Amino acid sequence: MRTALVALLLFPVAALAEDPAPAAVTDSASLWAGRVDEATLKLALAAFEVEQKANPTDRKALAALARGWYFYGDAFTDDVPTKLERWQKAIDAGNTCLALNAEYKARLEGGEKEKDAAVVGKAEDVPCLYWTSTALGKWAKAQSLSVTLKHLPTVKAYMTKVEELDPTYFNYGPARYWGAYNAALPSFAGKDLVKSEEYFKASIEGAPDYLASRVLRAEMLDVQKQDMKAFEDDLNYVIAADPGKLLECKPENLKEQEKAKKLLAKKDELFASATDAPAAEDGKKKSKGK
Repeated sequence: MRTALVALLLFPVAALAEDPAPAAVTDSASLWAGRVDEATLKLALAAFEVEQKANPTDRKALAALARGWYFYGDAFTDDVPTKLERWQKAIDAGNTCLALNAEYKARLEGGEKEKDAAVVGKAEDVPCLYWTSTALGKWAKAQSLSVTLKHLPTVKAYMTKVEELDPTYFNYGPARYWGAYNAALPSFAGKDLVKSEEYFKASIEGAPDYLASRVLRAEMLDVQKQDMKAFEDDLNYVIAADPGKLLECKPENLKEQEKAKKLLAKKDELFASATDAPAAEDGKKKSKGK
């Protein structure tokens, strides 16, 4: 670890978009704990990069890079090109991690597609399967429907394997994913808001203190149902919650509270048909009065 830290301080890390400032904290775990701060998150990513370069078969470091770059793209910018760049780094780290599974790698080298090779995933692959799936899904969705549909089979295959191996992983992440998936699908591709509601409920009941599930439900399900009360209830719950109740995810929860406030501020835009309804009714009554 001491050697890696000296390297971190003396040499730039190519994977970072910007060179980090000198480290004030001396190990990746402590840096990661402070990831709610952007500068500290960048240092954590640099530290994980150094650790992985020192030990190319370090699944833990690669999973941390995949998760960290995903978080950096998801929670620290609204600029789509920047998000795409960071999520691509998460995908790259995840793919490198998955290739440590010899059978998975052999299948890819033999011509199989990722979605088919995913069936040989093992318990130790779960973190990288999850974060690669999550990052790839967000990366594709941020571009277009056609890109999303192109990569959807891989995203689904990875998440299906996570669900099979550890359905509780990252605060019931698979159920949260399927909740968003069933709401985001186009109608012609099988959108199912009932299934979406069931999955979101399962994820929230399984991990009630992980706030992202409610934010995602508000954004993906409540808006499509045009259920303004549910939307407000979900987001106000998040805003009022204690982000440290789930200590290991306090940084993520703090960022979800920021998202909730932004989303709530867009209520009138997202529920335009609902807010316009009373005015329309008043107009009809006036017309009848004439």
